[in-house]
Amino acid sequence: MGAAREIPLSSNVLLAPMAGIAEAPFRGICKRMGAGLTYTEMVSTTGLRFNPDSPVSKAILTLSPNETPCAVQILGSDPTVMAEETHGIRERLGSDVAMIDINMGCPVSKVVTKGRGCALMRTPDLAARIVREVSSAVDLPVGVKFRKGWSDAEVNAVEFARMMEEAGAAVLAIHGRTRDQLYEGRADWEIIADVKRAVSVPVFGSGDVLSAEDAKAMLEQTEVDAVMVARGAQGNPWIFRQARALIDTGEPLPPPTATERIEMAREHLTAIVEFGGERAFVRMRKHVGWYTANMPGATRFRSQADKASDSQRLDALLVEYRDYLEAREARRATSREQRSPL
Repeated sequence: MGAAREIPLSSNVLLAPMAGIAEAPFRGICKRMGAGLTYTEMVSTTGLRFNPDSPVSKAILTLSPNETPCAVQILGSDPTVMAEETHGIRERLGSDVAMIDINMGCPVSKVVTKGRGCALMRTPDLAARIVREVSSAVDLPVGVKFRKGWSDAEVNAVEFARMMEEAGAAVLAIHGRTRDQLYEGRADWEIIADVKRAVSVPVFGSGDVLSAEDAKAMLEQTEVDAVMVARGAQGNPWIFRQARALIDTGEPLPPPTATERIEMAREHLTAIVEFGGERAFVRMRKHVGWYTANMPGATRFRSQADKASDSQRLDALLVEYRDYLEAREARRATSREQRSPL
């Protein structure tokens, strides 16, 4: 695997970078639950250059103690700035950084209109220069995360992957959708397999890994070196443990109980407040929605949770909801016993 041997993967099921979601508290939980590597949210190198004291950048580059070493994902389009700021990240975080990942796959308009993210797939010569300069600036493996292409008419993932490898990328991660698809439709796993066959560096696959079964299927169908989990981990950090069990033994693990899901949400809430202060508790609302998805009485609970004025109230609501679910299950168990024959 060349330079990528330095990437410490504890398993081949990884937590993908997710802006606004995969902050340090969540990454720490996912690592504990079996994620083989975690990625920070993307940090703008231009932002670091012109506003190095930005609270947003500082938060992104604050790592959870139990996730290190992790991958730091950078965003930009100026090779010189990216190289210099990446060197600064390395100096600041030291051995806590496992690798640098360059975002060439973000599809959102505010990113691509500035020539960043997936827009770099339309300027492959510039993308290659970025990889060369960033690789020269740090003594770390440098990876590139990109997409199938810009659109169905501009599918260039295989050619792009070869160029990035030649430029010095130690690992490639491909999401099987085009920029035009955003996150809609089905991810094309065949293009992921095509990229894997086309290069000699490790390849990570991304897109539609929503369950342990999906993780196993992608590994088998594409022969990638690792799979990346994004939406599949939202409200379900157990997916990493479940995927590893299924891959290693062929036997599925039972899903978490309602109580386990609520208690994980409470742990997550505590970690978010410790990380970002009391005002950060509002970021937990979306996570609470994911943790409680499809559970009895969840709609009513979430309507109350969305109105919680502070973290203490939100935690109290979680406790109330947990007690409700446990009492409901106890009544159902009693009813089953009464109906069962002697």
